[in-house]
Amino acid sequence: MIERIKNEVKASAEVKMLIYSDDELVNKIKTVCQVIIECYKLEGKTLFAGNGGSAADSQHIAAEFVSRYLFDRPGMASIALTTDTSILTAVGNDYGYDLLFARQLQAIGKKNDVFFAISTSGNSKNIIQALKVCKELGITSVGLTGSNVGEMDGLCDYLIKVPSSYTPRIQESHILIGHIICGVVESYFYED
Repeated sequence: MIERIKNEVKASAEVKMLIYSDDELVNKIKTVCQVIIECYKLEGKTLFAGNGGSAADSQHIAAEFVSRYLFDRPGMASIALTTDTSILTAVGNDYGYDLLFARQLQAIGKKNDVFFAISTSGNSKNIIQALKVCKELGITSVGLTGSNVGEMDGLCDYLIKVPSSYTPRIQESHILIGHIICGVVESYFYED
């Protein structure tokens, strides 16, 4: 059991070191930070969606923007599209699960907003439909996914691919990247 624990920690650290060593990937994260800063300058909001663990990540990152990440400051407009059970069940029942997030983006998404599409596979149907709505409405999209080629690849304005095809490692890295983005954006606006 000890060996398994150590192997899991080592495997997680190795993926993070691959991110650290990949200048192109680090620059993509930097660019996304700049995009979010511009979004907030223009009074836009960030919107997040995903399924399962990615839904939890959506809520986590949105909460960091609304509440705080590292220090007290005013809240920043951010919504996880995964949280309202009445909307989710109404859309799921009336239009189908594939339109859960697309329908919400049609209702509340605006041109200066940024939508984070989180999918470890890059093929989640409801995420793909949401990305299509982003294109229609001029909402900037950021994809967080793994190393495999997926349908998201051609639909996102900015695509951050974690260098792993193993779901736990991808999700661990997504939350790391989300934390980095929150920290950079928060510091830009509110750090002395």
